[in-house]
Amino acid sequence: MDFLQLLSWACIVFTILMFSSGLTDLKKMREARSSDNIQFLPFLTTLLNNLGWLYYGALKKDGTLIIVNSIGAVLQAFYVLAYSHYSSDRWRVCRQTLAAGFLLAAGCLYFGVLLAQGEQKLARLGLACSIFTVTMYVSPLIDLLEIMRSGSVERLSFPLTVATFLTSTSWTLYGLQLQDYYIMVPNTPGIITSLVRFLLFWTFSETSSVKPSYKLLPL
Repeated sequence: MDFLQLLSWACIVFTILMFSSGLTDLKKMREARSSDNIQFLPFLTTLLNNLGWLYYGALKKDGTLIIVNSIGAVLQAFYVLAYSHYSSDRWRVCRQTLAAGFLLAAGCLYFGVLLAQGEQKLARLGLACSIFTVTMYVSPLIDLLEIMRSGSVERLSFPLTVATFLTSTSWTLYGLQLQDYYIMVPNTPGIITSLVRFLLFWTFSETSSVKPSYKLLPL
């Protein structure tokens, strides 16, 4: 097995493990028969992210991207349906899902119909997916600033932080090996934010006894 194949398997294993972290939230919803105190948007935005990268992987004929994002899309769709079932505010869930549906339809129209096949289409799709992924990685920085102010890491999950670091590192190295900067660049912030969270754990862990899940999903 060469280094690229090893990175491919690392990307698949680590990313699927990270996507599977939503099963913890699913268990909580089933036990409480409610989706209160669980965020819906991370499931929905990760689903859109998976579908975008799945299309990019299909155009590029990259089996690693196809496998990871196919499984990720199925899991996120399952989480969305479960959340909708247990939610007490289904109108809000419906509005957000419809908005995501319109965004997905606009993307399909632009990339699937208006743009001709070729390198330009692949480049623009890669750029769009990269921007979306970077946004997902950077958005939790607000929470990290709040943790720094409060001096408590109760909102963070150490296992998920480790999984995010390994996943981001694997994808960054994978993109570097392929010389595909659309894969490499958007995963670099994941490494940085993971290192920041490790620092927060090292600094504030002694003051916290509970570490619930914290959502952060890449490709």
